[in-house]
Amino acid sequence: MQLTKFGQKYTQMSGIHQLMDDLGKAMSGQQNMKMLGGGNPAHIPEIDLLWREQMNIILNTSNEFESMIGNYTTPQGDITFIQAMVDFINCQYQWGITNKNISILNGSQTSFYFLFNLIAGTMSNGSKKKILLPIVPEYIGYADQCIEEDSLVGVKPLIEHIDKHTYKYKINFESLNVIDDIGAICISRPTNPTGNVITEEEVTRLAEIAEKNHIPFILDNAYGLPFPSIIFTEAKPIWTHNMIYVMSLSKLGLPSTRTSIVIANEEISHALSSINAIVSLSTGTLGQHLVTPILQSGRITDIAQNIIRPYYQKKSEHAIKILKDVIRDDIPYHIHKSEGALFIWLWCEHLSISSQELYQSLKQKGVLIVPGHYFFPGFDEEWQHKNECIRISYAMDEKIVEEGLIIIGNEINNLY
Repeated sequence: MQLTKFGQKYTQMSGIHQLMDDLGKAMSGQQNMKMLGGGNPAHIPEIDLLWREQMNIILNTSNEFESMIGNYTTPQGDITFIQAMVDFINCQYQWGITNKNISILNGSQTSFYFLFNLIAGTMSNGSKKKILLPIVPEYIGYADQCIEEDSLVGVKPLIEHIDKHTYKYKINFESLNVIDDIGAICISRPTNPTGNVITEEEVTRLAEIAEKNHIPFILDNAYGLPFPSIIFTEAKPIWTHNMIYVMSLSKLGLPSTRTSIVIANEEISHALSSINAIVSLSTGTLGQHLVTPILQSGRITDIAQNIIRPYYQKKSEHAIKILKDVIRDDIPYHIHKSEGALFIWLWCEHLSISSQELYQSLKQKGVLIVPGHYFFPGFDEEWQHKNECIRISYAMDEKIVEEGLIIIGNEINNLY
């Protein structure tokens, strides 16, 4: 079959395709693998119980279940859920948003596909716009979102060494070249894959650069505040009229409901709803119905901060300790400072093989990780660092994580 350029682009193997294929097979039990590669959230017992209880309430409330599965929402999302989000955000942060500032879409991946192609590509006057990623490595799922090629620009970070085996990426503002072909700035906070949390000062500075250049500033908040609050450092959510704030229900333990929340100005919100009507008709209702009462009661803050955050922080600290215990101290390995999200970002300096080859070797030993070179979208510069890093998830069961990390550590020892 002859394919269009669109077909050729979206049927080729991509990093996100490889990641989700590995994840799906491992989680379904088709492979006896220690899944330390995917972004699937942990099954936290209290959270699993919470959603089971909410589903029981829905099942035992007259017409609630039938409404949830049997009725379309508007293309903007469920009206009750949207109002609950508006009330919650205004109560928490006094942003002064209205229901016209919110659109609900079928997952963050869909949200970024809509946003990137709304803003980047060939404009009506023939000019071309791109998305600026102010720091790479950055989320693997951004890489192939844009329909038009060469629509992402990634910027090489500064590296701050904190101690012998810990470091942190920082934005190199001197290298941020926001010229006429930049249509938007986008960054995740905390960052997938590194767990990096850019400071409030950096967020404010990026927002000011975007406003000065009359472009949107997209902040990917899949792991951040106010929920799921998988963030281990002091941070404060910031939203301005030119920001697009993207949230998700996935890391609340609801990844399969595919529910994202976009807070933006009315023009962007209306555009997203219009695209959603054409592409999806409406949004899935399961996640919205489950979470609405938790938003209305305000319980979601306590759940995020006092159950979800400490659970992942403890797992992060434990995973890092295991790696440091296993990998020989004389090896030049560096772990990115863990400030949030679900991952360890491990840099093995002067690695004798590529991260892709390390991925294949570990896969043969029954451990799945993600090779680091996929996390540099829009950055084509030759940089050995790209091939010396891997992403490791610590969200799985403790025994699986421990066994997998020991295998990874021993493999690294052998390579040196």
